[in-house]
Amino acid sequence: MKKIKLGILREGKLPRDRRVPFTPEQCKQIHTDYPEVSLVVQPSDWRAFSDDEYVDAGIILQEDLSDCDILMGIKEVPKSDLIAGKTYLFFSHTIKKQSYNRSLLQVLADKSIRMVDYECLVDKHGNRIIGFGRYAGIVGAYNGVMGYGMKYNLFKLKPAHDCHDKKEIFRELDKAHLPNIKVVVTGSGRVANGASETMGAMNMRKVTPYEFLNYTFREPVYVQLHSGDYYSAIDGSPYSGPDFHQHPERYRCIFSDPDSFASVTDLLIHCTYWDPNADILFSLDRMKDPSFRISVIADVTCDIGGSIPSTNRATTIDNKFMGYDPISGREVEPFTKEAITVMAVDNLPCELPRDASDGFGKHLMERVLPALCGEDNEELIGRATIVKDGKLTARFEYLKDYLEGKE
Repeated sequence: MKKIKLGILREGKLPRDRRVPFTPEQCKQIHTDYPEVSLVVQPSDWRAFSDDEYVDAGIILQEDLSDCDILMGIKEVPKSDLIAGKTYLFFSHTIKKQSYNRSLLQVLADKSIRMVDYECLVDKHGNRIIGFGRYAGIVGAYNGVMGYGMKYNLFKLKPAHDCHDKKEIFRELDKAHLPNIKVVVTGSGRVANGASETMGAMNMRKVTPYEFLNYTFREPVYVQLHSGDYYSAIDGSPYSGPDFHQHPERYRCIFSDPDSFASVTDLLIHCTYWDPNADILFSLDRMKDPSFRISVIADVTCDIGGSIPSTNRATTIDNKFMGYDPISGREVEPFTKEAITVMAVDNLPCELPRDASDGFGKHLMERVLPALCGEDNEELIGRATIVKDGKLTARFEYLKDYLEGKE
């Protein structure tokens, strides 16, 4: 293996992200497992792990990273900080042609940077192998329970971002004495499974979709719904997962049909990736109906103008909740009687930065570093490379007009 110098970037995007690609202990382990890799860390005053923790782990702090071969961060690197000719790994938020990052992609190309996007690290079947989804689900569900307690003056939980780690937020849940409400978690991926982990930490009973719809309970219960539980083929044919994901326009959402989930759910924790071609979960008109029972929505997906139509903006870590008045269609105070309380924080893992960083770093070490620092025989890094040597790679040629400012 050739000698490589790897630099951990200080997060420069505002608001400051406190997560890191590798924790101090993981950096120490990299030195052991990869003797040909030297690793340095750019000092930072806002990381979840202090500079002293890195120094105590034997890691060198270095302000100028221009002698590094590979530079790793989390969020987009400010354009003025990008160093020409280097390999960068971070979430670029360009692959969906996000207009606000067009100029970032242009600078990456102009500076002949090899841009490896975490979001594009997929196996040969196209499945993502890395991400923060689990912690988005854990925190999103916690925030949903917190919001329900605040709306009905039942209990108050310590905000997740004020907790040291996941263990502390799970201890906080001991305060959450819920009545016999019904909770829906949508989805079957990492995000939804993280939300279910929070439900499990509360010892909340999990029930089947049939039980959820047809039975009453003396305790709070939750159900985890997969797409087949609330989408139905328009032509009446049986639900098919592969067909739904390839052709969502062929399916109708039945979540808000009469006597379906929207009529019996109190707290909705929405964790399902939404395809713009798919039917929305429910309409604004349906939210006006007296039979629409949902009073608190934790929109973990936070797709603006997406499957939850009342999510017309993101909320923030410091101000997690907003209110939506379905009759007027206006935003109101979050905990008023007429409001449906909505949590739509778009950077939920930042509320649990130490745990989220630890989980992310483990996946990087196990699944990405061998290909990044050695031979990329399975093209893992190649598939995730958006630009290289000033040009889009073949996989991302669809971004050509976006890059050139033509769309």
